[in-house]
Amino acid sequence: MRKEISMMRRLALVIPIMLIVAAAAMWMLKRDYGDIEYETRVWISVGAALFSGVISFFLFKSGDAKE
Repeated sequence: MRKEISMMRRLALVIPIMLIVAAAAMWMLKRDYGDIEYETRVWISVGAALFSGVISFFLFKSGDAKE
């Protein structure tokens, strides 16, 4: 049960990070690389969001090691 709560806390932090990264990637790509097709920009942003989500999931470990 404790592990499930820890997982939910991590996901509560990871999901907003992924959304922020996706929005920032779309904004930057539109601003600086407007000649790239929209679909390609979406795929690049999705990849960036997934990559940042995986990294943040493993880096934001909870305090389970202390117990």
